[in-house]
Amino acid sequence: MAEAEGASEERLLAAAQQGDETAFESLVERYRRELHAHCYRMLGSIQDAEDAVQESLVAAWRGLAGFQGRSSLRTWLLRITTNVCLRLSARRPRRMLSFEHGPPRSDVHDLGEPVTGPVWLEPWPDDLTADQESDPAAAYLRRESVELAFVAALQHLPGTQRAVLILREVLGFTAAEVAEILGTTPASVNSALQRARATVRERTPRRTQQAELAALGPDGRRALVEAFATAWERADVPALLDLLAEDARFTMPPLPAWFDGRRDVGRFLAERVFATPWRLVPMTVNGQPGFACYQGDGERFRLGAVNVLNLRDGRIRWIAGFVDPEVVARFPVPAEILPPDR
Repeated sequence: MAEAEGASEERLLAAAQQGDETAFESLVERYRRELHAHCYRMLGSIQDAEDAVQESLVAAWRGLAGFQGRSSLRTWLLRITTNVCLRLSARRPRRMLSFEHGPPRSDVHDLGEPVTGPVWLEPWPDDLTADQESDPAAAYLRRESVELAFVAALQHLPGTQRAVLILREVLGFTAAEVAEILGTTPASVNSALQRARATVRERTPRRTQQAELAALGPDGRRALVEAFATAWERADVPALLDLLAEDARFTMPPLPAWFDGRRDVGRFLAERVFATPWRLVPMTVNGQPGFACYQGDGERFRLGAVNVLNLRDGRIRWIAGFVDPEVVARFPVPAEILPPDR
């Protein structure tokens, strides 16, 4: 099978190098998802990642005639995308979380004006189903590497450190390979990796969300998701509060307001969120339990938000809500659903 795939790639590469655009599209399609995820980790934005992939593939097409096979095609493409991301990140402000933008609020009626522009860390639509990954360990690492807290921590690293950490610890390249990709030395790569690890360790929880979910088990995860969706749809604030940690947070970029602690989160839910009815559709976002949240207007329910649950010891530590229409629209879910009695 591997030999057949290699032969197929060789034929496509030869055709593409002769100017066959269809062969090029087929050649790079098998790497597109990995490149997109790589750019998302580097840039913290779905749209920026899409822009980076497109720019990278244009550069790859233009430079394909000069590709001599000294590295694998995957390595060559990742070298191009990494350097595109480094250029883009140097020109744009880093993406941040609500906690980093300002202090929490207590007035649930003053959410502030939306802060627009390339400011906020964006959620990642999880596009990998269980049967698409044959290696469970690789699937686990892939999900860990797109968790919100991890991607947010990456944005605090200088561009080169960010690239080194991702290339070494997520994509599995050796120090020598990373040095070649970045045009530096293995010693510099190892030094950058050590500093990057320390920064990320300071900014991420002691357990990843994959570890939290593993501790819950499939039945526990299913029960938590069902309990959250049921309580939200019924506007049952006490039931929701039972699911939250005492120090739970609720964020909702691009609105700057966020609420800290179960009491203030509960007030916000009761006085603002549940002023209208909702329907929730469970999905996976950033490798974590999430929901497409549909807000009712009397006639139908329209997609109004994406919520991501961050867990700690079996309770919800952070509800990461995203309400930017442009961000929400990028998720592969219907824009509207009918009421349950229609």
